[in-house]
Amino acid sequence: MFEVETYNGNREDQYDLLIKQLKSLLEGEKNVIANLSNASALLNQFLDRINWVGFYLMEEGELVLGPFQGLPACVRIPVGKGVCGTAAEKLETVRVEDVHLFPGHIACDAASQSEIVIPMLDNGKLIGVLDIDSPEKNRFDEIDQAKLEKFVSTLMEVYKG
Repeated sequence: MFEVETYNGNREDQYDLLIKQLKSLLEGEKNVIANLSNASALLNQFLDRINWVGFYLMEEGELVLGPFQGLPACVRIPVGKGVCGTAAEKLETVRVEDVHLFPGHIACDAASQSEIVIPMLDNGKLIGVLDIDSPEKNRFDEIDQAKLEKFVSTLMEVYKG
């Protein structure tokens, strides 16, 4: 059973608790939509100073909107376009301090100022991306990146079945 715990300690400890909670939510559940929905809700509850968090999944060569928390979003993003498409093309995390300075940024929400996108990989094959937007510049740092990458790898352990 999932239990809400208080996020105490330093940021690394808080992220470690978040990942523990994710494992608890995923335990015994194989449905991808259910797991991604709970993962986006968990991140939305945990992260402060964000305005959108969710997943885009690869479908027929492009990223298609999956479970998310926030305002309505762009439904389809071509690989190589915007921050999500760039992370998908490079197969690596893209962290953007100011989205207005990112060439080809796709503005789904005008309030977004910074963004981090983490690819979801299964043996090097792109499954999708985790996308998180913030209404403030420079919201995401190295700690966020490392721990969110761990969050995605934990999620992918279940995704692989």
